[in-house]
Parts: sequence; C-alpha cells; structure tokens
Amino acid sequence: MMLRLKGSPRSGRRLRALAGCVALALVAGWLAGCAEKEDYVPDQPADKLYNEGLFLLNDQQDYRAAAKKFDEVDRENPYSDWARKALLMSAYAYYQSEEYTDCVNSAKRYVALHPGSPDAAYAQYLIGASYYDQILDVTRDQARADKAIDALEEVVRKYPSSEYATAAKKKIEKARDQLAGKEMEIGRFYLNKRDFGGAINRFKVVVTQYQTTRHVEEALERLSEAYVALGIIDEAQTAAAVLGHNFPDSPWYKNAYDLVKTAGGEPTTENKDSWISRAFKKLGVG
Repeated sequence: MMLRLKGSPRSGRRLRALAGCVALALVAGWLAGCAEKEDYVPDQPADKLYNEGLFLLNDQQDYRAAAKKFDEVDRENPYSDWARKALLMSAYAYYQSEEYTDCVNSAKRYVALHPGSPDAAYAQYLIGASYYDQILDVTRDQARADKAIDALEEVVRKYPSSEYATAAKKKIEKARDQLAGKEMEIGRFYLNKRDFGGAINRFKVVVTQYQTTRHVEEALERLSEAYVALGIIDEAQTAAAVLGHNFPDSPWYKNAYDLVKTAGGEPTTENKDSWISRAFKKLGVG
C-alpha cells in the first residue's frame, strides 16, 4: 500500500523537491564531518598543554588548574603517549587538591587503560590513598575505610615488589585499626546498656578479625566483663587467661584478672576448646 502526500500535484512536487534538497544537504554535512575529523588539529600541541600542567603543578602549586590542564591533554590528544602521562598526572593533581572523587576516577581510568604500565601501581595506590584520607572518626560511618583496604590490598596483591606496596600495608593496618575501633565503640555502647550478648558479638569481631590492632587487649578484657555479668565464668576466665598469656604487661590484663578473681574464677585457667582460644591459635598466637 502506497501512502500519498495530501494536497495538489504542485505542492507534492515542491515537497519532493524539498526532500531531495534535504537529503543532499545531509550527505554533504556527513562528508564535511568526515573531512573535519580527518583534518582535525588540536587547538594546542599535547606537549605544550602537558608542560603548562607541570608549570601549574610544580611552580604555581595550583593543583586544580593543573588537573584541568592535564585533562585537556587527554581530551585533545586521546590515546597518545602524552594522554597516558597526563591521565596519571591528573589523578595526582586531583589528589593534591583533595578532590578525591576526581582523583579516583582518573586513577581508575588509568589502571583500566594501562594495566601493564610501570605506573599502574602508583595509580592504584592513589585510589586507596584517596579513600584512606577520607576516613572519618569512629563515631561515623566507616565505608571509606573498607574501600581503602580493598584498594590498597590490590596494590599489595598485584604489585608486591613495587615501592608502594610497603606504604599500602601501613595504611591497611591503620584502616583496620579504625574498623576495630568502630566495633569497640559499639561494643562499649551495648555493654553500658547491659546488652551483654550484643556487646560480646562486637568484641568477638575484634578478637577474630582484628587481632593485630591495638584494640584486641581491651576487647579481651571487655569480654571478661560481659561474661562475668552473664555468669559465664568459664569464658570470662578464658578471655583473661588469653589476655595474660599474650599481653602480660597490659593494664587491661590487670583489670580482667581482678574482675575474674572477684567473680570466683581463675584468670589463669584457659579453656582450650573456647572460641577465644581457637581464634588466637588460628593465627599462631598464644
């Protein structure tokens, strides 16, 4: 079935002529666009833009302006060697200006596009460092600490011999300490509310997952407190015994020792079948 244009034959001829002109114009525009792409010349050479970025970064210390200049290199000269260098410098400049979201975006793009580059380790480290620098105090949400650990562990796993692996490990330990601190804060809250089961669950996380942090000594003492309050003396004295065996000079051990002794227990007696003992033996501690 053929559709016909409404109107007189003359108006139909005019419309068909107009349609033909539009078609020719579209073809001409497409050809011009192709020629434009082939003949496209960046407004400024890549090396000039890159050096301007370095000047802003090193001499002016205008990190945000430097980052924008490096972004321009990538935009004007995509897939060039200058673009590769500029992308990493963009991430670094954004990091220096504390624009962490932009830093992470640039660094992630660099790792995705140039995974085999010698500088990929540094780009991955910048991702972790950006999250790490945004970690809030233990009273706040610790999502950034988790992200920092994940990103920094990638540095250690993928680039173990790089100079950034050591720095990444240090930041991982500090971020883990932060997560343990958050668990301790919640555990103490439950303990004060006399929700001893909830408190034990939080202190258990510290003992089983964050034994290498500075919070583990207090966690063991708090476990003794909670178990004494519940009348579970066997577990209370086990927590005290493990604390004394591994941290004999800790002031937290003295507290646990006195507490368990007052409750009629023996703070040096350890139940080897307790989850507390097993948790420490699993890591070769105790």
